[in-house]
Amino acid sequence: MPRKLPVQSAGCGCATHDAPPRHAVAVDADIKSRNVTRLRRIEGQVRGLQKMVEDDRYCADILMQVSSVQEALRAVSRELMRNHLKHCAASAIRKGDEAAEAMYDELVELMHRHAR
Repeated sequence: MPRKLPVQSAGCGCATHDAPPRHAVAVDADIKSRNVTRLRRIEGQVRGLQKMVEDDRYCADILMQVSSVQEALRAVSRELMRNHLKHCAASAIRKGDEAAEAMYDELVELMHRHAR
């Protein structure tokens, strides 16, 4: 019988799992409400996609719905990016030096990931 080795977590390297969760500097209640509503609608769309796949619906119809979900997610992403720039990034940049440099790196990484 082969010997079982203990499972070790490799971790993702983002350093957020060991750190306490971060929170936005400021969030407009109306924007938050709109985003939550959008995300709930998207959740329903994804469940609909799952059903379409399970029901062997026409591929082009499924792809159209996938495109719709992706655009809805992009809309939420734009709102979140705007809030991040307006509040979180502005606050960090105003602090100067180390906080500003870390924020610049974070923004470059966010833009790089969004461009994919």
